[in-house]
Amino acid sequence: MTRHNIGLVVGSARRDSINRKLGQALAKLGEAKLDVTAIRIDDLPIYNQDLQAPLPPAVARMKAEIERADGLLFVTPEHNRSIPALLKNALDWGSRPHGKNSFAGKIGALTGTSPGAIGTALAQHHLRQVLSAVGVLTMPSEVYLTFKPGLVDDGGTVTDEKTREFLQKFMDQFAVLLARMNPKD
Repeated sequence: MTRHNIGLVVGSARRDSINRKLGQALAKLGEAKLDVTAIRIDDLPIYNQDLQAPLPPAVARMKAEIERADGLLFVTPEHNRSIPALLKNALDWGSRPHGKNSFAGKIGALTGTSPGAIGTALAQHHLRQVLSAVGVLTMPSEVYLTFKPGLVDDGGTVTDEKTREFLQKFMDQFAVLLARMNPKD
């Protein structure tokens, strides 16, 4: 199987973010088939059309990283039953200016975690809607993960065997989808 470049977009700027930990664990699970690189979004200015020409350097960097990626892995917390403002801001910048949508035609997978019983189900539902609007084809698999202390160790390893197997299948499915939708041969 050909390796694909994946951009990891974490919707949290928090230093000890459980979603960042999950993203790192997913990258580790996918490392046999995917090259995963984090795409920073916490340094972007608030979207303002007046700032589009020229693009702020952080925006130009993020857009270039999105464009280089074969696929995007979104890992998001849930804020007030939706996606965080940080992530929405990145989606707005990445899809603009008009005619220069860096997300168009990308293949995406999405997940997230929270301490709550349904994980980030509502945020993922909303994110799927927004990604559709900006032209990202999303993998239909859904992962709603309740995060418990110690689930991911400091080395980025998922400590619970059943959860690790479940997440491994998710990453394997993403690799298969990329191979089918974006062949590199």
